Amino acid sequence: MTTIKIPSPLRVYTAGQAEIGVKGATVGAALTDLLSQHPDLRPHLYEGDQLRNFVNIFLGEEDIRYHDGLETEIEPTDNLRIIPSIAGGRDGTRNE
Repeated sequence: MTTIKIPSPLRVYTAGQAEIGVKGATVGAALTDLLSQHPDLRPHLYEGDQLRNFVNIFLGEEDIRYHDGLETEIEPTDNLRIIPSIAGGRDGTRNE
């Protein structure tokens, strides 16, 4: 069974689980199975039917965007990771 590693900020929506076993022949099918198990994750991963821009999915060490995206084929022994992009910080100006 393929596993998906859940980042710490999203574990509140998976009852604290760091890894979840999923079924599916593609990354998209695996995410569909993940969301069937934990539907509260949907708004944090998707906007409508599209994966949010700041959500990165890795198959092993490879970003699926450099493969076939959600259509990337997976094997039952594969590991997927959800990695949200980090944004923010300072713009270089200081308030004194």
